Order: sequence, then structure tokens, then C-alpha cells
Amino acid sequence: MRLILICLTALLVLIQYPLWLGKGGWLRVAELDKQVALAQKKNEELKARNAKLYSEVQDLKDGTGAVEERARYELGMIKDNEIFIQVLTPNAAGTPVAPAAAQPAR
Repeated sequence: MRLILICLTALLVLIQYPLWLGKGGWLRVAELDKQVALAQKKNEELKARNAKLYSEVQDLKDGTGAVEERARYELGMIKDNEIFIQVLTPNAAGTPVAPAAAQPAR
């Protein structure tokens, strides 16, 4: 009787092994679920970034407002008959320093 009980216990353990630790076991499935959740989160972030870039491209293609804004802030350009005023802020030594983003008019 004792030998039968030991054999049945051993068979139960052998049957449980693939369920928990095998290639398609519960532990592997849980790990893959975590990886899928991380990939979906990253995809959502990338979709939001792509939508933002798409809207910016459409704005640059269709309207002149975005092009004008970039020309002003990135290239320091001004329109005809427009006055450019640059305000300098003094630093700790007392000498005026131009802001980092400001460039002289061309």
C-alpha cells in the first residue's frame, strides 16, 4: 500500500511539472503577460508621439502660422516693417547677458 502511495505521489509531481515550469507553464505565461503589457504601454506612447508629429507636419503643410513661429524663434527672423527689441537681463557680475534663445535680427 505504501509503495502505491509513493508511486501516485511521484506521478502527481511529474504531471504538475510541465504545468508550472514547462514551456507553456503558468510561470512562463505570467512572464509573457507582463512583457505584452509593457509593449502595449510603449505602443500607446509611440502612437501619441506619432499623432503629435503628424499634426505638426499637417500644420506646417497647411498653415503659415507654424512656419512663421519657427522662423521667429529658431532662426531669429522678423517681418518687413517690424521692430525687433531685445531685452537683456543682468547677471550676478552686473554685465547684461542676452537670453540663450535670443539671436540678433537678420
